Amino acid sequence: MPASTPVQYPAAFTPAFTAPPDVEIMTIGDELLYGQVVDTNSSFMGQELGKIGLRVRQISSVSDRADEIVAALDQARQRARVVLITGGLGPTKDDLTKHVLARYFGSELVMHEPTLLHVEEIFRRFQRPMLDVNRQQAMVPANCEVLHNAVGTAPGMWFEDQGTVFVSMPGVPFEMKRLMTDHVLPRLQARFHIAPIEHVVVMTAGLGESFLAAKIADWEEALPVNIKLAYLPSFGAVRLRLTGSDDGLPDLRGRMLALLPALRERIGEYIFAEEETTLEAAIGKLLLAQNLTIGTAESCTGGLVAHRLTSVPGSSGYFRGSIVAYHNDIKQEELSVKTETLAQYGAVSEATVREMAEGARRRLGVDVAVATSGIAGPGGATETKKVGTVCLAYADATQTISKEYVLDRGRALNVEYAAQSLLTMLRQELANLPAKP
Repeated sequence: MPASTPVQYPAAFTPAFTAPPDVEIMTIGDELLYGQVVDTNSSFMGQELGKIGLRVRQISSVSDRADEIVAALDQARQRARVVLITGGLGPTKDDLTKHVLARYFGSELVMHEPTLLHVEEIFRRFQRPMLDVNRQQAMVPANCEVLHNAVGTAPGMWFEDQGTVFVSMPGVPFEMKRLMTDHVLPRLQARFHIAPIEHVVVMTAGLGESFLAAKIADWEEALPVNIKLAYLPSFGAVRLRLTGSDDGLPDLRGRMLALLPALRERIGEYIFAEEETTLEAAIGKLLLAQNLTIGTAESCTGGLVAHRLTSVPGSSGYFRGSIVAYHNDIKQEELSVKTETLAQYGAVSEATVREMAEGARRRLGVDVAVATSGIAGPGGATETKKVGTVCLAYADATQTISKEYVLDRGRALNVEYAAQSLLTMLRQELANLPAKP
Protein backbone atom coordinates (compact mmCIF):
# COMPACT_ATOMS: atom_id res chain seq x y z
CA MET A 1 0.00 0.00 0.00
CA PRO A 2 1.39 3.50 -0.79
CA ALA A 3 2.35 5.78 2.07
CA SER A 4 -0.63 7.50 3.64
CA THR A 5 -1.26 11.10 2.68
CA PRO A 6 -1.66 13.47 5.65
CA VAL A 7 -5.30 14.37 6.19
CA GLN A 8 -6.27 18.04 6.24
CA TYR A 9 -9.82 19.32 6.65
CA PRO A 10 -11.26 22.81 7.12
CA ALA A 11 -11.16 23.91 10.75
CA ALA A 12 -14.39 25.95 10.85
CA PHE A 13 -16.84 23.12 11.38
CA THR A 14 -18.59 24.09 14.60
CA PRO A 15 -22.26 23.04 14.67
CA ALA A 16 -24.60 25.99 15.06
CA PHE A 17 -27.54 24.40 16.82
CA THR A 18 -28.71 23.35 20.25
CA ALA A 19 -28.12 19.73 21.22
CA PRO A 20 -31.19 17.58 20.55
CA PRO A 21 -33.08 16.04 23.48
CA ASP A 22 -32.17 12.64 24.88
CA VAL A 23 -34.70 9.86 24.35
CA GLU A 24 -35.60 6.90 26.55
CA ILE A 25 -37.40 3.85 25.20
CA MET A 26 -39.64 1.90 27.57
CA THR A 27 -41.12 -1.46 26.63
CA ILE A 28 -43.92 -2.87 28.78
CA GLY A 29 -44.87 -6.52 29.14
CA ASP A 30 -44.07 -9.56 31.27
CA GLU A 31 -43.51 -11.55 28.08
CA LEU A 32 -40.40 -9.46 27.37
CA LEU A 33 -38.95 -10.08 30.82
CA TYR A 34 -39.66 -13.82 30.62
CA GLY A 35 -37.91 -14.01 27.27
CA GLN A 36 -41.06 -15.24 25.54
CA VAL A 37 -40.97 -12.32 23.10
CA VAL A 38 -37.84 -10.70 21.67
CA ASP A 39 -37.81 -6.90 21.81
CA THR A 40 -37.36 -5.82 18.19
CA ASN A 41 -39.24 -2.55 18.77
CA SER A 42 -36.34 -0.87 20.56
CA SER A 43 -33.94 -1.75 17.77
CA PHE A 44 -36.19 -0.24 15.12
CA MET A 45 -36.88 2.90 17.15
CA GLY A 46 -33.20 3.41 17.94
CA GLN A 47 -32.26 3.18 14.28
CA GLU A 48 -35.00 5.53 13.13
CA LEU A 49 -34.34 8.07 15.87
CA GLY A 50 -30.65 8.07 14.99
CA LYS A 51 -31.50 8.94 11.41
CA ILE A 52 -33.11 12.21 12.50
CA GLY A 53 -30.39 13.08 15.00
CA LEU A 54 -31.91 11.89 18.29
CA ARG A 55 -29.87 9.96 20.84
CA VAL A 56 -31.36 7.08 22.82
CA ARG A 57 -30.00 7.40 26.34
CA GLN A 58 -31.54 4.28 27.84
CA ILE A 59 -33.81 1.34 27.03
CA SER A 60 -35.90 -0.14 29.84
CA SER A 61 -38.27 -3.12 30.03
CA VAL A 62 -41.03 -3.02 32.63
CA SER A 63 -43.47 -5.63 33.88
CA ASP A 64 -47.26 -5.40 33.64
CA ARG A 65 -47.58 -3.88 37.13
CA ALA A 66 -48.98 -0.42 37.67
CA ASP A 67 -46.55 0.54 40.45
CA GLU A 68 -43.53 -0.52 38.42
CA ILE A 69 -44.74 1.35 35.35
CA VAL A 70 -45.18 4.52 37.43
CA ALA A 71 -41.72 4.13 38.96
CA ALA A 72 -40.21 3.66 35.50
CA LEU A 73 -41.97 6.80 34.22
CA ASP A 74 -40.65 8.82 37.17
CA GLN A 75 -37.11 7.61 36.50
CA ALA A 76 -37.30 8.11 32.75
CA ARG A 77 -38.31 11.75 32.97
CA GLN A 78 -35.20 12.43 35.05
CA ARG A 79 -33.00 11.14 32.23
CA ALA A 80 -34.71 12.19 29.02
CA ARG A 81 -37.00 14.80 27.48
CA VAL A 82 -38.64 12.24 25.21
CA VAL A 83 -39.99 8.93 26.52
CA LEU A 84 -41.27 6.45 23.93
CA ILE A 85 -43.41 3.65 25.36
CA THR A 86 -44.59 0.47 23.64
CA GLY A 87 -46.85 -2.30 24.89
CA GLY A 88 -49.79 -2.76 27.23
CA LEU A 89 -52.45 -1.22 24.97
CA GLY A 90 -54.37 -4.41 24.14
CA PRO A 91 -57.97 -5.21 25.16
CA THR A 92 -57.20 -7.73 27.93
CA LYS A 93 -56.99 -7.19 31.70
CA ASP A 94 -53.19 -7.37 31.80
CA ASP A 95 -52.92 -4.40 29.43
CA LEU A 96 -52.62 -1.54 31.91
CA THR A 97 -50.63 1.13 30.10
CA LYS A 98 -53.34 3.64 29.19
CA HIS A 99 -55.04 3.26 32.59
CA VAL A 100 -51.73 3.98 34.33
CA LEU A 101 -50.99 6.91 32.01
CA ALA A 102 -54.41 8.44 32.65
CA ARG A 103 -53.82 8.39 36.41
CA TYR A 104 -50.19 9.46 36.04
CA PHE A 105 -51.17 12.60 34.11
CA GLY A 106 -54.21 13.33 36.29
CA SER A 107 -56.84 12.50 33.72
CA GLU A 108 -59.62 10.02 33.00
CA LEU A 109 -60.43 7.74 30.10
CA VAL A 110 -62.94 9.06 27.57
CA MET A 111 -64.33 7.66 24.35
CA HIS A 112 -62.52 8.96 21.26
CA GLU A 113 -65.19 8.83 18.57
CA PRO A 114 -62.91 8.87 15.47
CA THR A 115 -61.02 5.88 16.88
CA LEU A 116 -64.28 4.08 17.66
CA LEU A 117 -65.44 4.53 14.06
CA HIS A 118 -62.08 3.20 12.87
CA VAL A 119 -62.32 0.11 15.11
CA GLU A 120 -65.87 -0.56 13.98
CA GLU A 121 -64.79 -0.35 10.34
CA ILE A 122 -62.00 -2.89 10.96
CA PHE A 123 -64.45 -5.40 12.46
CA ARG A 124 -66.91 -4.78 9.63
CA ARG A 125 -64.21 -5.38 7.06
CA PHE A 126 -63.25 -8.72 8.58
CA GLN A 127 -66.91 -9.63 9.20
CA ARG A 128 -66.35 -10.28 12.89
CA PRO A 129 -68.62 -9.43 15.81
CA MET A 130 -67.43 -6.50 17.90
CA LEU A 131 -67.41 -7.05 21.66
CA ASP A 132 -67.51 -4.40 24.35
CA VAL A 133 -63.86 -5.12 25.12
CA ASN A 134 -63.06 -4.08 21.55
CA ARG A 135 -64.96 -0.82 22.04
CA GLN A 136 -62.68 -0.12 25.00
CA GLN A 137 -59.76 0.21 22.57
CA ALA A 138 -61.17 3.62 21.64
CA MET A 139 -61.00 4.85 25.27
CA VAL A 140 -58.08 7.24 25.78
CA PRO A 141 -56.92 9.69 28.48
CA ALA A 142 -58.79 12.94 28.02
CA ASN A 143 -55.62 15.06 28.07
CA CYS A 144 -53.63 13.14 25.43
CA GLU A 145 -53.29 13.91 21.74
CA VAL A 146 -54.51 10.84 19.87
CA LEU A 147 -52.27 9.43 17.12
CA HIS A 148 -54.26 7.51 14.53
CA ASN A 149 -53.24 3.86 14.19
CA ALA A 150 -54.00 3.12 10.55
CA VAL A 151 -53.22 -0.61 10.82
CA GLY A 152 -54.62 -1.54 14.25
CA THR A 153 -57.23 -0.81 16.86
CA ALA A 154 -55.15 0.76 19.66
CA PRO A 155 -54.31 4.42 18.93
CA GLY A 156 -51.06 6.06 19.91
CA MET A 157 -51.09 8.73 22.62
CA TRP A 158 -48.93 11.86 22.88
CA PHE A 159 -48.55 13.66 26.24
CA GLU A 160 -46.49 16.68 27.20
CA ASP A 161 -45.83 17.25 30.87
CA GLN A 162 -43.42 19.78 32.37
CA GLY A 163 -41.27 19.91 29.23
CA THR A 164 -41.12 16.14 28.68
CA VAL A 165 -42.83 14.38 25.79
CA PHE A 166 -44.32 10.94 26.48
CA VAL A 167 -45.58 8.84 23.56
CA SER A 168 -47.40 5.54 24.06
CA MET A 169 -47.68 3.09 21.15
CA PRO A 170 -48.87 -0.50 20.71
CA GLY A 171 -46.31 -3.27 21.20
CA VAL A 172 -47.26 -5.01 17.95
CA PRO A 173 -44.20 -4.24 15.79
CA PHE A 174 -45.93 -3.40 12.50
CA GLU A 175 -48.38 -1.08 14.30
CA MET A 176 -45.59 0.65 16.21
CA LYS A 177 -43.54 1.11 13.02
CA ARG A 178 -46.45 2.71 11.20
CA LEU A 179 -47.12 5.10 14.08
CA MET A 180 -43.44 6.03 14.31
CA THR A 181 -43.27 6.72 10.58
CA ASP A 182 -46.61 8.50 10.18
CA HIS A 183 -46.70 10.53 13.38
CA VAL A 184 -43.97 10.27 15.99
CA LEU A 185 -40.82 11.00 14.01
CA PRO A 186 -42.25 13.97 12.07
CA ARG A 187 -43.73 15.46 15.26
CA LEU A 188 -40.47 15.08 17.18
CA GLN A 189 -38.58 16.82 14.39
CA ALA A 190 -41.06 19.70 14.41
CA ARG A 191 -41.36 19.89 18.20
CA PHE A 192 -37.63 20.13 18.90
CA HIS A 193 -36.45 21.79 15.66
CA ILE A 194 -33.90 19.03 15.18
CA ALA A 195 -31.13 19.96 12.78
CA PRO A 196 -30.62 17.52 9.91
CA ILE A 197 -27.88 14.90 10.12
CA GLU A 198 -26.29 12.65 7.52
CA HIS A 199 -24.94 9.11 7.75
CA VAL A 200 -22.29 7.59 5.49
CA VAL A 201 -21.61 3.88 5.94
CA VAL A 202 -18.52 1.92 4.92
CA MET A 203 -18.64 -1.89 5.24
CA THR A 204 -15.42 -3.79 5.97
CA ALA A 205 -14.43 -7.42 6.42
CA GLY A 206 -11.18 -9.24 7.08
CA LEU A 207 -9.77 -7.03 9.82
CA GLY A 208 -10.90 -6.67 13.43
CA GLU A 209 -12.17 -3.49 15.02
CA SER A 210 -9.00 -2.67 16.97
CA PHE A 211 -6.74 -3.23 13.95
CA LEU A 212 -8.97 -1.04 11.79
CA ALA A 213 -8.85 1.69 14.40
CA ALA A 214 -5.05 1.57 14.46
CA LYS A 215 -4.81 1.81 10.66
CA ILE A 216 -7.09 4.86 10.40
CA ALA A 217 -6.17 6.61 13.66
CA ASP A 218 -4.76 9.73 11.97
CA TRP A 219 -7.72 9.92 9.57
CA GLU A 220 -10.20 9.66 12.45
CA GLU A 221 -8.31 12.20 14.53
CA ALA A 222 -8.49 14.74 11.70
CA LEU A 223 -12.26 14.47 11.18
CA PRO A 224 -14.15 17.78 11.42
CA VAL A 225 -15.74 18.39 14.80
CA ASN A 226 -19.26 17.91 13.46
CA ILE A 227 -18.49 14.48 11.96
CA LYS A 228 -18.19 11.49 14.28
CA LEU A 229 -17.03 7.95 13.50
CA ALA A 230 -18.60 4.86 15.08
CA TYR A 231 -17.24 1.31 14.86
CA LEU A 232 -20.12 -1.18 14.64
CA PRO A 233 -18.75 -4.74 14.66
CA SER A 234 -20.94 -7.66 13.64
CA PHE A 235 -20.20 -11.28 12.81
CA GLY A 236 -17.01 -11.25 10.73
CA ALA A 237 -17.38 -7.62 9.66
CA VAL A 238 -17.09 -4.06 10.96
CA ARG A 239 -19.39 -1.28 9.80
CA LEU A 240 -17.84 2.18 9.93
CA ARG A 241 -20.55 4.82 10.29
CA LEU A 242 -19.85 8.50 9.81
CA THR A 243 -22.50 10.76 11.34
CA GLY A 244 -22.45 14.39 10.31
CA SER A 245 -24.34 17.15 12.12
CA ASP A 246 -25.52 20.26 10.32
CA ASP A 247 -22.98 23.08 10.62
CA GLY A 248 -24.78 25.69 8.54
CA LEU A 249 -22.57 25.09 5.48
CA PRO A 250 -23.93 23.63 2.24
CA ASP A 251 -23.72 20.02 1.01
CA LEU A 252 -22.94 18.20 4.25
CA ARG A 253 -23.24 14.80 2.58
CA GLY A 254 -20.94 15.79 -0.26
CA ARG A 255 -18.30 16.94 2.18
CA MET A 256 -18.60 13.66 4.10
CA LEU A 257 -18.20 11.61 0.91
CA ALA A 258 -15.07 13.65 0.14
CA LEU A 259 -13.49 12.10 3.24
CA LEU A 260 -13.64 8.57 1.83
CA PRO A 261 -10.72 8.60 -0.63
CA ALA A 262 -8.27 9.06 2.26
CA LEU A 263 -10.02 6.21 4.11
CA ARG A 264 -9.75 3.93 1.06
CA GLU A 265 -6.04 4.73 0.86
CA ARG A 266 -5.57 3.25 4.32
CA ILE A 267 -7.95 0.26 4.37
CA GLY A 268 -9.21 -0.11 0.81
CA GLU A 269 -8.44 -3.84 0.64
CA TYR A 270 -10.87 -4.45 3.53
CA ILE A 271 -13.74 -2.27 2.25
CA PHE A 272 -16.40 -4.30 0.46
CA ALA A 273 -19.12 -1.65 0.16
CA GLU A 274 -19.85 2.00 0.81
CA GLU A 275 -23.50 1.41 1.65
CA GLU A 276 -25.57 -0.71 4.02
CA THR A 277 -25.29 -4.18 2.51
CA THR A 278 -24.05 -7.71 3.18
CA LEU A 279 -20.80 -9.32 2.12
CA GLU A 280 -22.64 -11.84 -0.07
CA ALA A 281 -24.60 -9.04 -1.79
CA ALA A 282 -21.36 -7.18 -2.51
CA ILE A 283 -19.90 -10.39 -3.97
CA GLY A 284 -22.98 -10.78 -6.16
CA LYS A 285 -22.50 -7.27 -7.56
CA LEU A 286 -18.89 -8.06 -8.43
CA LEU A 287 -19.79 -11.33 -10.15
CA LEU A 288 -22.51 -9.66 -12.21
CA ALA A 289 -20.31 -6.71 -13.12
CA GLN A 290 -17.50 -9.05 -14.24
CA ASN A 291 -19.83 -11.47 -16.03
CA LEU A 292 -18.55 -14.39 -13.93
CA THR A 293 -20.20 -17.56 -12.65
CA ILE A 294 -19.47 -19.30 -9.36
CA GLY A 295 -19.98 -22.64 -7.63
CA THR A 296 -19.00 -24.10 -4.27
CA ALA A 297 -17.56 -27.37 -2.95
CA GLU A 298 -18.23 -27.68 0.78
CA SER A 299 -17.39 -30.18 3.45
CA CYS A 300 -17.36 -28.73 6.99
CA THR A 301 -19.68 -25.84 6.10
CA GLY A 302 -22.32 -28.24 4.74
CA GLY A 303 -23.71 -25.83 2.13
CA LEU A 304 -23.68 -22.66 4.25
CA VAL A 305 -21.52 -20.76 1.74
CA ALA A 306 -23.93 -21.69 -1.07
CA HIS A 307 -26.86 -20.67 1.11
CA ARG A 308 -25.41 -17.23 1.80
CA LEU A 309 -24.57 -16.63 -1.85
CA THR A 310 -28.04 -17.67 -2.99
CA SER A 311 -29.80 -15.63 -0.29
CA VAL A 312 -29.22 -12.59 -2.49
CA PRO A 313 -32.04 -11.76 -4.93
CA GLY A 314 -30.85 -12.28 -8.49
CA SER A 315 -28.14 -14.78 -7.53
CA SER A 316 -29.33 -17.10 -10.30
CA GLY A 317 -27.48 -14.72 -12.62
CA TYR A 318 -24.12 -15.95 -11.37
CA PHE A 319 -24.50 -18.96 -9.05
CA ARG A 320 -24.45 -22.32 -10.88
CA GLY A 321 -24.49 -24.93 -8.10
CA SER A 322 -22.84 -26.59 -5.14
CA ILE A 323 -21.43 -29.98 -4.20
CA VAL A 324 -21.56 -30.81 -0.49
CA ALA A 325 -18.78 -33.38 -0.36
CA TYR A 326 -18.90 -34.38 3.28
CA HIS A 327 -17.60 -37.92 2.77
CA ASN A 328 -14.23 -38.63 1.17
CA ASP A 329 -15.91 -40.85 -1.44
CA ILE A 330 -17.84 -37.81 -2.72
CA LYS A 331 -14.68 -35.70 -2.73
CA GLN A 332 -13.09 -38.31 -4.99
CA GLU A 333 -16.06 -39.22 -7.17
CA GLU A 334 -17.59 -35.79 -7.71
CA LEU A 335 -14.60 -33.46 -7.34
CA SER A 336 -11.74 -35.67 -8.53
CA VAL A 337 -9.72 -35.32 -5.34
CA LYS A 338 -6.82 -37.77 -5.70
CA THR A 339 -6.61 -40.84 -3.47
CA GLU A 340 -2.93 -40.14 -2.83
CA THR A 341 -3.72 -36.56 -1.74
CA LEU A 342 -6.16 -37.81 0.87
CA ALA A 343 -3.74 -40.51 2.00
CA GLN A 344 -0.75 -38.20 2.29
CA TYR A 345 -2.33 -34.97 3.57
CA GLY A 346 -5.79 -35.94 4.86
CA ALA A 347 -9.22 -34.54 4.06
CA VAL A 348 -8.57 -31.43 6.16
CA SER A 349 -5.60 -30.00 4.32
CA GLU A 350 -4.78 -27.24 1.91
CA ALA A 351 -3.80 -29.80 -0.70
CA THR A 352 -7.24 -31.46 -0.55
CA VAL A 353 -9.26 -28.26 -0.47
CA ARG A 354 -7.34 -26.89 -3.47
CA GLU A 355 -8.27 -29.97 -5.46
CA MET A 356 -11.87 -29.61 -4.30
CA ALA A 357 -12.03 -26.03 -5.63
CA GLU A 358 -10.41 -26.97 -8.92
CA GLY A 359 -12.68 -30.01 -9.25
CA ALA A 360 -15.76 -27.86 -8.61
CA ARG A 361 -14.70 -25.45 -11.37
CA ARG A 362 -14.54 -28.28 -13.86
CA ARG A 363 -17.56 -30.25 -12.62
CA LEU A 364 -19.89 -27.24 -12.36
CA GLY A 365 -18.51 -25.42 -15.39
CA VAL A 366 -17.96 -22.12 -13.58
CA ASP A 367 -15.42 -19.32 -13.79
CA VAL A 368 -14.74 -19.25 -10.06
CA ALA A 369 -15.10 -21.90 -7.35
CA VAL A 370 -14.50 -21.94 -3.61
CA ALA A 371 -14.13 -24.88 -1.25
CA THR A 372 -14.07 -25.71 2.45
CA SER A 373 -12.89 -28.63 4.56
CA GLY A 374 -12.37 -28.75 8.30
CA ILE A 375 -12.90 -30.23 11.72
CA ALA A 376 -15.90 -28.38 13.09
CA GLY A 377 -15.91 -30.36 16.36
CA PRO A 378 -16.43 -31.23 19.06
CA GLY A 379 -14.81 -34.52 17.94
CA GLY A 380 -12.63 -35.41 14.98
CA ALA A 381 -9.28 -34.06 16.11
CA THR A 382 -6.12 -35.96 15.20
CA GLU A 383 -2.56 -35.90 16.51
CA THR A 384 -1.65 -33.26 13.92
CA LYS A 385 -4.92 -31.35 13.49
CA LYS A 386 -6.90 -29.67 16.26
CA VAL A 387 -10.65 -29.19 16.48
CA GLY A 388 -11.45 -25.96 14.66
CA THR A 389 -8.87 -26.49 11.90
CA VAL A 390 -10.43 -25.33 8.61
CA CYS A 391 -8.95 -25.16 5.14
CA LEU A 392 -10.34 -22.82 2.49
CA ALA A 393 -9.59 -22.50 -1.21
CA TYR A 394 -10.38 -20.26 -4.16
CA ALA A 395 -9.82 -21.21 -7.80
CA ASP A 396 -10.22 -19.33 -11.06
CA ALA A 397 -8.75 -19.81 -14.55
CA THR A 398 -5.34 -18.44 -13.59
CA GLN A 399 -4.74 -19.42 -9.96
CA THR A 400 -5.69 -21.51 -6.98
CA ILE A 401 -5.03 -20.17 -3.49
CA SER A 402 -5.66 -21.73 -0.10
CA LYS A 403 -5.48 -20.84 3.57
CA GLU A 404 -5.63 -22.75 6.83
CA TYR A 405 -7.09 -21.43 10.10
CA VAL A 406 -7.48 -22.85 13.59
CA LEU A 407 -10.70 -21.31 14.93
CA ASP A 408 -11.56 -23.31 18.08
CA ARG A 409 -14.82 -21.43 18.78
CA GLY A 410 -17.22 -24.36 19.13
CA ARG A 411 -18.88 -26.27 16.32
CA ALA A 412 -21.51 -23.73 15.27
CA LEU A 413 -19.16 -20.75 15.30
CA ASN A 414 -16.37 -22.71 13.60
CA VAL A 415 -18.73 -23.33 10.68
CA GLU A 416 -19.93 -19.70 10.62
CA TYR A 417 -16.40 -18.29 10.75
CA ALA A 418 -15.21 -20.68 8.05
CA ALA A 419 -17.99 -19.47 5.74
CA GLN A 420 -17.34 -15.80 6.56
CA SER A 421 -13.58 -16.17 6.06
CA LEU A 422 -14.09 -17.88 2.69
CA LEU A 423 -16.48 -15.17 1.50
CA THR A 424 -13.97 -12.52 2.58
CA MET A 425 -11.25 -14.30 0.59
CA LEU A 426 -13.57 -14.59 -2.39
CA ARG A 427 -14.46 -10.90 -2.35
CA GLN A 428 -10.82 -9.84 -2.16
CA GLU A 429 -9.83 -12.06 -5.09
CA LEU A 430 -12.79 -10.99 -7.22
CA ALA A 431 -11.86 -7.33 -6.69
CA ASN A 432 -8.58 -8.01 -8.54
CA LEU A 433 -10.02 -10.21 -11.27
CA PRO A 434 -10.67 -8.73 -14.72
CA ALA A 435 -14.14 -8.96 -16.21
CA LYS A 436 -14.83 -11.80 -18.62
CA PRO A 437 -15.55 -10.64 -22.18
